[in-house]
Amino acid sequence: MRADLRLRGEHLDAGTAAQWIGGLFAVGSLCFLVGPIPGFVVLVGERADGLVFFVGSLFFTSAAAWQWFRSDRSTWRIPGPRLRFARRRWRTDRGSSTLQLAGTIFFNATTFWALTTATGSGSYDRLVWRPDAFGSVCFLASGWIAYVLVSGRLMCRPPRTSDGRIALVNLLGCVAFLLSALAGYVLPTSGEPVNVALVNATTSLGALGFLGGALLLARDGRNLRRASRDARQG
Repeated sequence: MRADLRLRGEHLDAGTAAQWIGGLFAVGSLCFLVGPIPGFVVLVGERADGLVFFVGSLFFTSAAAWQWFRSDRSTWRIPGPRLRFARRRWRTDRGSSTLQLAGTIFFNATTFWALTTATGSGSYDRLVWRPDAFGSVCFLASGWIAYVLVSGRLMCRPPRTSDGRIALVNLLGCVAFLLSALAGYVLPTSGEPVNVALVNATTSLGALGFLGGALLLARDGRNLRRASRDARQG
């Protein structure tokens, strides 16, 4: 009876964490979704728009840090021959979470330096573009690992489950963020990014993918809490 209650408590706690992590990712995604919209920049000004990106990156980092600390080690308690597989799965999941957290920290750096570094500055690529590129690569690696973990193989379609949908939309969002970073490289000949329109479009698309995954995660957390409460009442 005590073990059953403890397990239900863990489920309730996991549901609460999932709701918070999904909510934090959702707020950060909204910042990156509206930030590149030209009309929004005109409305609030470039300085305020840059602050929106920086605040969004902080929400990303807080959510990623929480997700990293919540990496599930309960599978290590699985007895028998499945223990080795369970440990390998945990290490893979922790690796994905670690790369995601590293990517958000790079985004903290790129959005912070973008507040004070002009696009045509000689140090722009070093201070702003490089962290953006590194962060996008980390995100893509993290999304790829999570996708393979859920689907079994990279070229295999994900299962028609909530985890499969989250992995898919997050991976698509990661690809869009990487395209944004590539298009944002400032050419030394002109002092302008490769393609500003592509930067804005793919940044918003990447944020939209992360927003979809965040909302799905928050919904799963809410359902898990509800199921745990119903089990306790029953």
